[in-house]
Amino acid sequence: MKKLLFLAPALVLLTVFGCKKNPLDELLTFTVDVSQNSRIPPPSIFYTGLPKPVSIITNSEASFRNNKTTRDKVKNVLLDQMQLTLVSPSTLNFDFLDSLKVYINTPKTNNRIMLAYLYNPPRGAKTLTLVPTTERLDDYLKSETYELTVYSRQRPNYFVRDSLTIRSDTRFKVTANSL
Repeated sequence: MKKLLFLAPALVLLTVFGCKKNPLDELLTFTVDVSQNSRIPPPSIFYTGLPKPVSIITNSEASFRNNKTTRDKVKNVLLDQMQLTLVSPSTLNFDFLDSLKVYINTPKTNNRIMLAYLYNPPRGAKTLTLVPTTERLDDYLKSETYELTVYSRQRPNYFVRDSLTIRSDTRFKVTANSL
């Protein structure tokens, strides 16, 4: 009889607290992929300015909608992976690069941060997988567009004479509340 008196309240407590919705269960984790080709003109030997940013359209609103969330419910965005692929000229690879750093900002703001980098790229590579930083990127992916600026250092005795077409494949890991 004592066991029954103990089990009945325990069962009631488990039922009440076991049915309560856990806020952690409402968090979603998904990825947003952003790919875009960009044409980069050949460097001039007289060029002394800073690199020009490349504008990237995120289409993140559609990704949020497909994952049953909205921009205002996004809690955390991190860079999961970034690859750069040399599309043209087809005879060229990334051997001319000694290092590169990619920075991200939203248009007309002063919020530029480093997104990814790569030192000593492998020889003969047409695709480079960059090392992502651990910076939070919520504001950048919530924006309709963001800008990427690449700072690179060429290897000695390499000079690129042609325009380059480079594809940027970026994957962001998003944590958000569901609708």
